[in-house]
Amino acid sequence: MRIALTGTPGTGKTTVSRLLPFRVVNLNDLVREGMSAGFDPERECLEADMDAIEERIREIEHSSEEDILIIEGHFAHHFADEAIVLRLHPNLLRGRLEARGYKESKIRENVEAEAIDLILAEALELCSRVQEIDTTDLSPEEVASIITAIVRGEVEMPPGGIDWLGDPELDLG
Repeated sequence: MRIALTGTPGTGKTTVSRLLPFRVVNLNDLVREGMSAGFDPERECLEADMDAIEERIREIEHSSEEDILIIEGHFAHHFADEAIVLRLHPNLLRGRLEARGYKESKIRENVEAEAIDLILAEALELCSRVQEIDTTDLSPEEVASIITAIVRGEVEMPPGGIDWLGDPELDLG
């Protein structure tokens, strides 16, 4: 079973994925290992070769007897039947992306994407089952515990309970 751990850049996916007791494939690692289709100078990032990534994920799946494979990355929902979408208040997200040294246009693009639920909407279109976790007030360990419980079928975190646009403190910059 493929489960996407997805969300806007900066929501905690990579940090949390390192704490999970499951096999994890990091999509950014695959792209950096040569599964890119070029470089986007406007966004200052590599473009993913989706077909090559799909092929590599199949290889990884078949290389183990484990049933669960977590695919981690902001576009992971393109490769899975189920998705867990991590969310983070856009005001906090801005600070994380600034700390990473992102340029202002990239920060704004990602903060706006989070504010309008872009990744969640995509996951709902592409995946048969979607869960949503607000990571704003949770530690990485707490988020990993919730994800583990979701994967094991012990808890449900249905989507639709987070509305950043209704927050009067929201600052899109």
